[in-house]
Amino acid sequence: MVINTNTQREHGRKAQLSNVSAGKAVADIVRTCLGPRAMLKMMLDPMGGVVITNDGNAILREIDVSHPAAKSIIELARAQDEEVGDGTTSVIILTGEVLAVATPFLERLMHPTQIVSGYYKALDDAVEVMKSMSVDLDLSNRSELLAVVDSCLGTKFVTRWGKIMTNLALDAVMTVMRDVDGQREIDFKRYAHAEKIPGGEIEDCRVIDGVMINKDLPHPKMRRIIENPRIILVDTPLEYKKGESMTEVQMTSEADFQTLLKMEEEYIERMCNSILAFKPDIVCTEKGLSDLAQHYFVKHGVTAFRRLRKTDNNRLARACGATIVSRPDELRESDVGTGCGLFEVRKIGDEFFAFFEKCKNPKACSILLRGAGKDVLNEVERNLQDAMSVARNILMEPRLLPGGGATEMAIAVALQKKSQSIEGIAQYPYRAIGQALEVIPRTLAQNCGANVVRVVTALRAKQAEGARTFGINGNTGELADMNELGIWEPYSVKSQTLKTAVEAACMLLRIDDIVSGLKKKQESRSGPAQQVDPAEAAGAAEE
Repeated sequence: MVINTNTQREHGRKAQLSNVSAGKAVADIVRTCLGPRAMLKMMLDPMGGVVITNDGNAILREIDVSHPAAKSIIELARAQDEEVGDGTTSVIILTGEVLAVATPFLERLMHPTQIVSGYYKALDDAVEVMKSMSVDLDLSNRSELLAVVDSCLGTKFVTRWGKIMTNLALDAVMTVMRDVDGQREIDFKRYAHAEKIPGGEIEDCRVIDGVMINKDLPHPKMRRIIENPRIILVDTPLEYKKGESMTEVQMTSEADFQTLLKMEEEYIERMCNSILAFKPDIVCTEKGLSDLAQHYFVKHGVTAFRRLRKTDNNRLARACGATIVSRPDELRESDVGTGCGLFEVRKIGDEFFAFFEKCKNPKACSILLRGAGKDVLNEVERNLQDAMSVARNILMEPRLLPGGGATEMAIAVALQKKSQSIEGIAQYPYRAIGQALEVIPRTLAQNCGANVVRVVTALRAKQAEGARTFGINGNTGELADMNELGIWEPYSVKSQTLKTAVEAACMLLRIDDIVSGLKKKQESRSGPAQQVDPAEAAGAAEE
């Protein structure tokens, strides 16, 4: 079998150019969502709901694309969000631009391996430049921490209430932070829960020093306010366990039925007595709570909750110092939570909420969010998640880089200078990474209506003079010293963004064919895998 090498190479080039156009199309979707003058996107989800946001990850999660390379790029936003929680828009824009600057090399038939080699060398040098530019942060200075979180919220919807949101984010992250075997652990996704209640004002948002649960009491005579309660948490049903499907009971007389009922009652009484022996004030279970068990608890002045979510039970255990027990007869005194200062059931709007507040050193918290409507609250929660991610990043790695495109332009200038010392054709893709990084300051200037060419040229000249902290003021579109404006971004976010963008672009550039595992309907099941024409697969924009 003779293979035409030129035809194969041409087909590979088509596939690579197709991937490049897919990357540019996805980047164009979120390009206007970068910076403090970012525009919002309105999307309809499959269920007919409306999502209004400028969060890159939230936007790309809702759109539907057909091109496999575009799907791969969209996954980058999700990976970035899970890893560092911020920079989702930047990583998509940067990936699209890194692919776009490879177009001239592909058209001139430069081999993708040579392009990738130059890209990786440029990435290594870019990381070194970032390390040399990074500034250490004093974690004991709360005002500096707030300033960093606030500068990252400057591009979000909640920027009008910046101080409120930054304090909420920092308080929540500091609450859930703990040391485990000498390692700092900050798991705010599990232990800092945002409870959204429509109504009220944004100013009413607060971090509760404990946990709030959307539950009302199952019995009207149970106490609704308790100070310093003793709390027992179980994940077993406090009711008689019904038999499985194969269980069979034979009764020969009416007395047998009475005996069966009595055995059920004795079982529930025995289970309740093993809990009541520890004199609890509150009992919470993740499963059911029978009427008889409620009766025993009310008789002893115990408040009980049933059908708690597992996540709520875990937060409550961390907040009050309790241990979740699976068997009530194995309860110990050390399992009882005594860290809660005040328990109270309150009505907010049309719903009842149980508050466990004034906890001593809680390692879990609830964030009460109030706002005009569901759309506003959903956007506030997304922005708050980003703010908490920033707070976690700087607490885990307290190093900062200047924002406003200053870091990207400084790297571009450094790569431009160093490219002259690189021999061979690798210097061209090496230099192209610097050109791609200029997309961040260029997009910032575009989104606030500035004269893009003039501003970016002036910034490039300023950086060439050694003014590394100079970037673009995202509100005015003018050059500004980021140190004076206080616009700083976490080092971990910047480095992750650059690494993800370059490595993903390199992976896509090394693809020389797109093969579908789906069979055509006309073909039999044993038919060969279908080869896709890259030109047909290039429809990568949203539907």
